Amino acid sequence: MAEINPKDVMKLRNETGLPMMDCKAALGDAKGDLEAAKDILRKKMKGKMDKRTDRAAGEGRIAIATNDASGVAAIVEVRAESDFTAKNENFTKAAQKIAQIALERGHAGEVAPTPEMTTIVDEIRAQTGENCSIARAHKVTGETGTTAWGVYIHHDGKTGVLIQATGSINETTLKEIGMHITASPLRPLGVTAKDIPANLVEKEQKFRIEQAMESGKPKEIAEKIVEGGMRKFYEEVALMEQPFVKDETKKVKDIVGPKAQIVGFYRWQVGETA
Repeated sequence: MAEINPKDVMKLRNETGLPMMDCKAALGDAKGDLEAAKDILRKKMKGKMDKRTDRAAGEGRIAIATNDASGVAAIVEVRAESDFTAKNENFTKAAQKIAQIALERGHAGEVAPTPEMTTIVDEIRAQTGENCSIARAHKVTGETGTTAWGVYIHHDGKTGVLIQATGSINETTLKEIGMHITASPLRPLGVTAKDIPANLVEKEQKFRIEQAMESGKPKEIAEKIVEGGMRKFYEEVALMEQPFVKDETKKVKDIVGPKAQIVGFYRWQVGETA
């Protein structure tokens, strides 16, 4: 058996976060080859973790990567079992790497985990002993050179907002709008009224018509009540019409200004089912 250098054991320990004895044994099996030892540990620990994939991964982090020059962005959700792991610096860096890979490798829309992403997750699982996974990943494409991206990650890492915009609008303003989308008492469902999902509009309209009919008001008045109610509904759930959280005397559209346009946004929260 090759003599194992204690410095190599420590280096492997620092790079993998695994126990010293496991690192020493892997180096022995790899005859002192550090890279081969990493592969041995990865395979060994993945095998152990695969038996635990039924454990709930209820914590995690949202990560976002953007490239203004290419007009692309990606948002991902990476899950862990504990809040302790989700807030760990290594986990945060790993989630960001996965977002970057989704940005560079994936196609627009849902991004399936690549072998490179899977390797990163396996390493986290090996280091933490937790059932970690990529819950979802999505890539967005815009116009090269004209698309501006806004990014806001809440302090706990559990909520992230990606905003796609065009025109003259700065990074700070977009970040503040992202903060608004996160903090707004009523979660925005679309950029403008026309972006609200049709099934939600239909449901709300039906509810208000039934209310107006039950009130016994004349048809003309009932129609005006419904019209006013729907206007109120749009003001509550259309992003541009919402009072801005940092200054409720203004609406979000006032913050955006006349020289810019919000094309769309993604608000992701760890653990969402839809």
